[in-house]
Amino acid sequence: MKKIKVMVNGIPGNMAVIVAQHAMIDPRFELIPYSLTGPEILDTEYIVDTLSFRLIQPVHREQVIAEITEKHGSFVSVDYTHPSATNRNAMFYCKHCLPFVMGTTGGNRKLLEETVSMSSISAVIAPNMAKQIVGFQAMMEWVADTFPGLFNGYKLELRESHQKGKADTSGTAKAMIQHFNRLGIPFHEKDIQKERDPEKQRTEWGIPEKYLEGHAWHTYRLISDDKTVQFVFSHNVNGRNVYARGTLDAVFFLSERIEEGKKGKAYTMIDVLQGKS
Repeated sequence: MKKIKVMVNGIPGNMAVIVAQHAMIDPRFELIPYSLTGPEILDTEYIVDTLSFRLIQPVHREQVIAEITEKHGSFVSVDYTHPSATNRNAMFYCKHCLPFVMGTTGGNRKLLEETVSMSSISAVIAPNMAKQIVGFQAMMEWVADTFPGLFNGYKLELRESHQKGKADTSGTAKAMIQHFNRLGIPFHEKDIQKERDPEKQRTEWGIPEKYLEGHAWHTYRLISDDKTVQFVFSHNVNGRNVYARGTLDAVFFLSERIEEGKKGKAYTMIDVLQGKS
């Protein structure tokens, strides 16, 4: 089987490093030893296990990407950079005909999809790469489509906790709000209870010490107006492995769509789960 070449961008960020580690042991992939990184990263090299990656700052990437494509040919880019760079990076990938999987959250998501649709490449764009959580979201979307207004009169309490370094509000939480709104519950992003304090995460949430620097805990509590009925949905993820596995499955899916000649298409993780082209 021909290996799929992959360039993981965002190293030395935690998520990018973990995706690179998983790709190293996955027989479907061949890693390209380069990574686009942020202007704040002063190192020019970073070693992941036994492989040394050349780190490319924004000021150099126009020149270096030409060298990479000439040397390695076609490949899929994986983006786990910073929310502030999401749209700029997408424009860069589209400009240089680099199909990509966008795992970075934040940015203007509508513009992100439009950038891809007007380009000659395709991409997978998702606020959450964990396939099981995406499946849960799809279930809630089905309920909202099938029974709109089902929870009229209910109140929603939404709590999410992520590691201290997460710069933005959970993309998964924001996506779930849309489903609950259609189910009849008025709720806004500003109402999310967002936790980033490690001490509170340890003592009040009960998050294990070893995962304080990498976790995603979400609880959605629906309470009837007379407080006699409650529904509680939770999904708690410790570590980042589940996202890395889903990301690489998205890369494989996108590679198949590229082989089919698909262009200008922004896929989601639902498409990945369904194998939809």
